[in-house]
Amino acid sequence: MIKSQYINEFKEKLILQRYASNSISTYVMCINKFLTYYESKNIRTLNTNDIKVYLTHLLKIEKISDSYQKQMLGAISKFYDLIFNIKLDLKPLYPKRKKNTLPKYISKPQVKKMIDETRNLKHRCIIMLLYSAGLRVSELINLKTIDIDSDSMLINISNSKGRKDRKVMLSEKVLTELRMYYKEFKPKDYLFEGQNKDHYSAKSIQNVVKEAAIRANINRRVTPHMLRHSFAIHLLENGTDIRYIQELLGHNSIQTTELYTYITDISKSKIKSPIDFIL
Repeated sequence: MIKSQYINEFKEKLILQRYASNSISTYVMCINKFLTYYESKNIRTLNTNDIKVYLTHLLKIEKISDSYQKQMLGAISKFYDLIFNIKLDLKPLYPKRKKNTLPKYISKPQVKKMIDETRNLKHRCIIMLLYSAGLRVSELINLKTIDIDSDSMLINISNSKGRKDRKVMLSEKVLTELRMYYKEFKPKDYLFEGQNKDHYSAKSIQNVVKEAAIRANINRRVTPHMLRHSFAIHLLENGTDIRYIQELLGHNSIQTTELYTYITDISKSKIKSPIDFIL
């Protein structure tokens, strides 16, 4: 079987297992690179040591991140499972698990400045949606025009991480911007279309946020996920119940959401004791 046949079969099986489109794209991209590297070898007979050699190449030459290393190993493991029914033990090749680090975020004035300094209407809508609804990049780029429900003032999120659909709030101010955007750009299917009428790429979204942070004179690297973290932390600071935030973010475990409480502990000093209201 040639490389393209392997990739097509792999993609079809991922679709049958109802993987999110963004996950399918990531897995297929990883396997395409892996198969290209070992194009002259019999893919079926490769062993854990061969995969270790390839991973070492990625680490030394391409300087891949921990998250990409995990993505690649996950893709390879899934490929061998679905195509050859082979269960590979790749656990020793995963990066050493780090302790949970506190989420990085920016302040409310910094978010406002990023929005104010972004003159491009499309880019401004992207930043406002990421922050106002706490969206992941994959969720934003897969948004379709029909997902914006202005009647109920909700955004429908489908095929999100963990294959869990949810609804998040639609801000009135964001809706006003989106209506101007829709009038100017007239998107047909995806809310944010790329040049070929497909959805915007994740890299493009990252660049939009990065450039907005530079214009806002924020002296640190700002990522789309930091806007999601900022959304959660600012809600906590405003007194929103953590379980409601968990639901808005689409977290399966409350423990994931509770990480934000370590950052906002300082706000506890602003809470008044009940005795202050009766004496």
